[in-house]
Amino acid sequence: MAELDEGLEAAGGIPQVLTFGTPSVGEILAERYQLEEHIGNDSLGRQLYRGIDVILRRPVAVVLRYPGGDSAKEMLAAAVAASRIVHPHLVGVYDAIDEGDRAYVVREWVDGIALREIVASGPLDAARSVAIAWAVTDAVAALHGTGMAHGNVHPGTVLVAHDGRVVLTDARADDFATPEKDIRSIGAILYCALTGYWPHAEAGSTSVADGVRDSSGALTSPRQVRAGVPAHLDSLVADLLNPEMPLPSAESLAGELASFGSFDDDELGDGDGRALDLDAFDAAAASPAPPKPAGRKLAVGVVGLLVLALAGTLAAARVLGDPATPDASPTTGGPSGTTASQPAKPAGQPVEFKIDPTKVRIVDPQGNRSEVKDAEKTVDGNMSTVWKTEKYPQANFGAKKDGMGVWIDLGEAKQVVSVEVDLTTPGADGELRSGDADLGSGKTQDQQTVAQYTIVGERKSPMAGVTLFPGPEKPTQYLLVWITKLPKESNGSGYRVAIGEIKVRVQ
Repeated sequence: MAELDEGLEAAGGIPQVLTFGTPSVGEILAERYQLEEHIGNDSLGRQLYRGIDVILRRPVAVVLRYPGGDSAKEMLAAAVAASRIVHPHLVGVYDAIDEGDRAYVVREWVDGIALREIVASGPLDAARSVAIAWAVTDAVAALHGTGMAHGNVHPGTVLVAHDGRVVLTDARADDFATPEKDIRSIGAILYCALTGYWPHAEAGSTSVADGVRDSSGALTSPRQVRAGVPAHLDSLVADLLNPEMPLPSAESLAGELASFGSFDDDELGDGDGRALDLDAFDAAAASPAPPKPAGRKLAVGVVGLLVLALAGTLAAARVLGDPATPDASPTTGGPSGTTASQPAKPAGQPVEFKIDPTKVRIVDPQGNRSEVKDAEKTVDGNMSTVWKTEKYPQANFGAKKDGMGVWIDLGEAKQVVSVEVDLTTPGADGELRSGDADLGSGKTQDQQTVAQYTIVGERKSPMAGVTLFPGPEKPTQYLLVWITKLPKESNGSGYRVAIGEIKVRVQ
């Protein structure tokens, strides 16, 4: 859990936390909110507790300040103002109480982690960075629509919940909170997500390291920090952080972010041209339930779930085009596919497509065709039934072939949001390819398929047990999961790959 604020670091120094008369774990405040765990003290001199509403039996976060009265006016005023706005990307505020010697705000408990801790494990790719920024911008637009500014947008107040929801917390109601500051800070959120740094001079100090600067002290662009950031996204970040440039409204910025859609993996690399190592994040997406809060270890699990949830957010933005209307509760879709006879799904929510087992086959252009059976086992919904290669002495198929893969026909062109590949043994390298024609089965036809299909995503990290590929930008009917390097078997006796399930989510 990471709800501790760090906003006053810009002003220098952290207020001392008053502890005289502070509550103990188990105490019930206002005859309703039972304190269960002291999470810590934030940079504003406040105490944060995890608690429970004993009436509604729901978890809550309780933020206490000592003393109350005039010194707590700003905190209480911000809470009252924020409580009037219900938005999926704003933390819910339930109560605000001033007892004189202390004051406290009761708000939604977000079981997740702050952006500052996520980027501590490395920057995010363009698609996830845009999705986070879009959610924050949508929340800020809702605040601005009521005449209120947030005034406290930074990596410590942007949380990612275990269900993938991006939540903005801890609004301020002081003279420093302005719409312009909010928009500038959203540019900094993008910079932070893309680079792992925070531009202090442009957006205020935080515990995240300052952005990279040249000899004159000017902030370098994300593309200069990390190769592979899309040029149009790089330009947007530069404009938002440039004090000489006019700033758009939050509503306009949300629309611009929505227009970015998704990005090819070729655009998402580091300075060495490698794809970013996000496979551990992807693997965590398979977890059926989030772990209990456990500090830094939470980052991998949370961002893994974010892969699926944010795919829905971006797809919604692409389809609807209006940032004010996408379904704001990201989802990974249901367990079964959609057919013409199934109920229509709400717009913007990706759903798992039920693949016809008769429209799946193995592509093996350099083999003897002995490994092309059992393709249907990759889409039968049963992880215990697998398609696997023969055993090879080296990871490169014993130097006998460039690769093998699973070809899928969706029946008609679909807007594919993501393709999830479940391996029984992690460690393979692979690609997702797409094409617009069924070239047939056979060694010659397989060679043409591999040559003509376009690479959508590539994993050379290598692939984890569960790997998620983003779908093609345009609708496609044919997909090819192409394995280029085999993992070593757990007993060390050779190299082979076994695919338990392939899941395709479509818009």
